[in-house]
Amino acid sequence: MARRTPEVDRIETALTNLGPVTLRPMFGGWGVFLDGGMLGLVLGEALYLKTDERNRGEYVRAGLEPFVYTRMGEPVTLSFHRAPEPLEDWDMLEPWLQGAYDAAQRAVARRRPRRPRPSRGM
Repeated sequence: MARRTPEVDRIETALTNLGPVTLRPMFGGWGVFLDGGMLGLVLGEALYLKTDERNRGEYVRAGLEPFVYTRMGEPVTLSFHRAPEPLEDWDMLEPWLQGAYDAAQRAVARRRPRRPRPSRGM
């Protein structure tokens, strides 16, 4: 389980203007959630924001690298890119967060609805 660090607290504070974000331990870091979607990932001292086909090009043009990890000796790239710094500059950060939020909501909308569980008729 990931340990809460001053850096995680700093990132959570930087995101408070966005709304009631929730940080949950995952992947050895922290998932950042808002309105049912995962809009970010905190690993170490870095915040990565959700990307998809609509906003990924902005990150690439800005030189913000994707999150990549190694699985079975092969690199795996996730749909998250490093957030621009400084995180405390809301005017600079807000459009990036809005794009990540929009990408997270599109991902939520693409999820298959879960089938209802059969009742256990007791």
